[in-house]
Amino acid sequence: MNELELVDRLRRLSSPSKDVVLGIGDDCAIYRPRVGEELLFTTDQMVEGVHFTQAQSAASIGERALARSLSDIAAMGGEPRFCIVAIAAPDPKWIEDFYRGLLRLAKRTGTTLAGGDLARDEKIRCDVMVCGSAPRGKALRRDGARVGDSIFVSGRLGKPWDRRIEPRLELGKKLRGLATACIDLSDGLSLDLHRLCVASGVAAEIDRVPAMRGATMERALHGGEDYELLFTGKNAPRGVTRIGRVVRGEAGKIQFQGQPLEPHGYDHFHD
Repeated sequence: MNELELVDRLRRLSSPSKDVVLGIGDDCAIYRPRVGEELLFTTDQMVEGVHFTQAQSAASIGERALARSLSDIAAMGGEPRFCIVAIAAPDPKWIEDFYRGLLRLAKRTGTTLAGGDLARDEKIRCDVMVCGSAPRGKALRRDGARVGDSIFVSGRLGKPWDRRIEPRLELGKKLRGLATACIDLSDGLSLDLHRLCVASGVAAEIDRVPAMRGATMERALHGGEDYELLFTGKNAPRGVTRIGRVVRGEAGKIQFQGQPLEPHGYDHFHD
């Protein structure tokens, strides 16, 4: 299978969208924004040996690659519109299977595959860019947490790193106008809460952390790869867990059950 044949197969596998006026096969995709929406852009890399191994199926890696970027869209209360994927791998069949997994999630979430780039390399790596949208002025941000807000998480923490990701897109939309700040938990509760507090200029006190069965508290606090939503506000939808409160103090400082909590988590450049 050559590159042109592979591109043609991917075009036939993908679903059309009325908003993506021109998709796979040209130099650029053309997207026609809707009236009153603001566009959200995010990108996330996955590298063999860092984020996955070849022991995992190509389809599961493709699904996970898209899910990671969709989680960022969820954290801003957005709806996905389209994705662009750049991938390098040694085998065209592996690439096709990767896209089959990615496109299953794309179809379920209304995300159109609008294009990308293919390359051959012995080491597998990919980069998924997603464009989402939110009503003008309604996107959630990290910098709005206020003293007196409660802190919530959308699910249990400490998940195995290779567990399937379910982007919290529906919850993100429900949080528009309700949450004062929001972030997705990709690098660990302690580190991502620290980032939210720094952006908002506040401190935090945590009373409890809902951990997965079998997970240590160390894993739940610092492990990362949970892809739940962490958000602040006065009220919250059903099904989430209140874990603490926003307080005055040095920006980014966190206390857990009365003791200082250092912001440890996944850091690509940590020695």
